[in-house]
Amino acid sequence: MFTLDNFYKSYEWRDLVCVLRIERTHKDGVLYCEHCGRPIIKAYDCIGHHKIELTEQNVNDYTISLNPDNIMLVHHKCHNMIHERWGYVKQKQVYLVYGAPCSGKTTWVREVAGKEDLILDVDNIWQMITVNDRYTKPGRLKTNVFLVRDCILDMIRTRTGNWRHAYVIGGYPFAMDRTRLEQSLGAQSIFINEAKETCLERAKASERHGWDKYIEQWFDNYSA
Repeated sequence: MFTLDNFYKSYEWRDLVCVLRIERTHKDGVLYCEHCGRPIIKAYDCIGHHKIELTEQNVNDYTISLNPDNIMLVHHKCHNMIHERWGYVKQKQVYLVYGAPCSGKTTWVREVAGKEDLILDVDNIWQMITVNDRYTKPGRLKTNVFLVRDCILDMIRTRTGNWRHAYVIGGYPFAMDRTRLEQSLGAQSIFINEAKETCLERAKASERHGWDKYIEQWFDNYSA
């Protein structure tokens, strides 16, 4: 038996979306968003949207929840817009956005988040409480940074405030850590899946000296 909490993490749902992505890819090799018509470039930016909204009452009715005719493939941002336009957002949504350093996590969140969304990015906290550049992190302030982080995590966990969506950004290479946060925050994970070579090239281009070792460590530690 499915609930709304576990349906979107189920193998049945994930497999169906994978099949639909293959079936609906255009003959030019591009998957187009069924809301805005623009290409969906990255797999993690493809969301399956139910035309008939899922509820606790119909989530186990497979003619609704697992019916391809009831599912649109859309961009993450388009999915948020659809729900807000039709007023379907009945509970706050939390996303755990993870991936290697320089994979594009923060860039993607900035592209999809709305003006009423809450974003937790530890790099933002470091920059906010000092006069330093974004990636300069003096060890003496680590305790302060983590206390601010934990305060925001607690607000997300308890759904404090009137935000619509919350995005928690981090590396999180270990599956155990991601599972713990998913369960604690009631979050859905989004993996910003980028090749190591691309991450290394971005670090070099942005002159983030010494980041090569962080990227190598992330890929050494990553568990799916």
